[in-house]
Order: sequence, then C-alpha cells, then structure tokens
Amino acid sequence: MTRQSRTSPAGSERRLHQAYDTALLDLDGVVYAGGHAIAHAVDSLAAARADGMHLAYVTNNALRTPEAVAEHLCELGIPTEAGEVITSAQAVARLIAEQVEPGSKVLVIGGEGLRVALRERGLVPVESADEEGLAAVVQGYGGPGLEWGRFAEAAYAINRGVPWYASNTDLTIPGARGIAPGNGAAVEVVRIATGAEPQVAGKPLPPMHRETVLRTGARRPLVVGDRLDTDIEGAFNGDVDSLLVLTGVTDAGQLLRAEPRHRPTYVDRDLRGLLTGQPEVAERQGAWSCGGWSAAHEGSGLELTRVAEGEADPLDGLRALCAAAWSAAGDGAYTGDVEKALAVLGW
Repeated sequence: MTRQSRTSPAGSERRLHQAYDTALLDLDGVVYAGGHAIAHAVDSLAAARADGMHLAYVTNNALRTPEAVAEHLCELGIPTEAGEVITSAQAVARLIAEQVEPGSKVLVIGGEGLRVALRERGLVPVESADEEGLAAVVQGYGGPGLEWGRFAEAAYAINRGVPWYASNTDLTIPGARGIAPGNGAAVEVVRIATGAEPQVAGKPLPPMHRETVLRTGARRPLVVGDRLDTDIEGAFNGDVDSLLVLTGVTDAGQLLRAEPRHRPTYVDRDLRGLLTGQPEVAERQGAWSCGGWSAAHEGSGLELTRVAEGEADPLDGLRALCAAAWSAAGDGAYTGDVEKALAVLGW
C-alpha cells in the first residue's frame, strides 16, 4: 500500500499470514476486551504463528508493563514473551530520552508501564512537580484509579515551562462494561488547564511505528487493529498495509465514511481473517462487486444489490459498499446515506 487515496479494500490470493512476515496486533478490541479473549483470537493467532508468522502486540495503553501484558496473554492461551509486546510507554520514553540529558528527572502522570519504560532509557521517574531539575512531564493512561490531583501536578509543572509528553491521545478505551474514557480524555484535562500541547508518541504517530519496527525487525508487516484513527491511520503514516477487524470500536457506518488515511487495506470480522485470502473487489459498469453483492453510489446514498443465488456473505457486501463509498468520496469522507444499504445486510 502507498500513501495514496484508497478507493476499495484490496484482494489477496495468498493467505494474509503467509503474505506478511509480521502481524503488528493491537490488543484492546482485537485480541481481548475487558480481560477476556475475543472469539476466535486464540486459535487464529496460534495457527498463524505455527505457519511461520511472527506476532507482535502493539498497544497504546501505557498502564501495564510488557511483562504484565505478556503474562496476561499467556493466561488467555496465547504464548507471548515480553519482547513481543510494544507499548506507547516505550515509544514516549525513547522520544523523551532523545531530547533530555541522561539521568534526567521526569514527572510521571500514569501507571507502572511508564515508570519501567523511563528507567529502561536511563531516566528517573518522579512524582512531584516540585522536584529540582525536572526535565519533562509524561502522561499516560493510569486506569480508573488515577487521582484527580495528578492532573494538577502535571499542570503545575507545565505552567512553569517544563516540556510535556503524552504516550497517546486515544479518547476512549474498550472494556468489559463498554467504552470508557482513555488517556486522550485525561490529556484534554491538562490541556485545558495549561493551554499547552504535548509531544505525542503513540499510534498513529511516527514515534510508535519507529519503536515497533526497531523492536520487531519486521520487513513486511501487517498492522491489525480495530480503530480507524489509531491503528489504520498509523499504518497509513508508516506506509504499510492494514487489516481492520470489526471486533472493537469501529462499526460498519464509520468504515464507510472513512477518509483516505482511515481506509484499511483489508476488512474482516475478526482475527480469522489472518488465515484467509481476501476477495477481490472489482468495478463493473459503474458498480463495485464482491462475492454475491454489487454496490454503487446512487442519488443521495449507497445502493446494495444481491446478485448471487443462494447464500451471500454480508462481509462481501460491506466490502463492496466500502468501494462504492470511498470511490465516490475520493479524497474526502463519504457524506451520502449509508443506513439503507447497511440495513440490507442486517448491520
């Protein structure tokens, strides 16, 4: 994939786990949700690994250490080493270390993952804005127990001119009970109090992609995620291919309205998509066809027609609709009606 406007999902005659050497997998909403494995994730990842694909777990969640994440994955039945986990805490720690003196003090607003990553880079995590010689403030997801006073501590330092960094700016994070505020929401609190802008390391920005490539050595990576604005945009910024799985925060309507940087190379229901090829989406006489479906932009919205007898996979219908919407939108986001067409699929 190149950084050009994608007008349809791509096809692949080869199974994706054979076409790419490394899967760069998001965690929340892709592998697990609320601490429990998502359906088909464990078996799909085991099969991909057994056939030679390298697996790396790339998360914007800076709360837990790589060791803790690996332990959790092992408990879910996914054998994982700490070195196979890359976090936004590691990416932001490298970013800070490149801009401050070795051994510098960094005020931490977040969890243990940030502290471990800073120490790995030879930096000293501290808890107070009043520390002498404070070189930076770093903010990452601290979980639901993060005290409000920590935001005030960050504001005191930033308002005195201390440089501010954020692991990521995801506004939400999925959990067992639904969607909760993410680190981006906490960053907004500090932004309001200071008027400052942090340097951000996590997906979709280049520091996270660089950290991932440095740690995995991937030559032909496939980014696998559930979020358009982090996973898919991160792949776009890194000029690599991506697979969107529909097990997390992105729904079909959002996918159809995706602007160019948010359009994935491939679309599938879940991680079973790693083990298959991807069907071709072809343009025929102004309409886009995939499997047993044909889609086109007509009038004020999308029209979807079933063209095959017997069963037709609704996912193929969604792929055809993506092509119709993206080709009509060009370099923008599709603004026509999508609900009527999605209703045909029962989505």
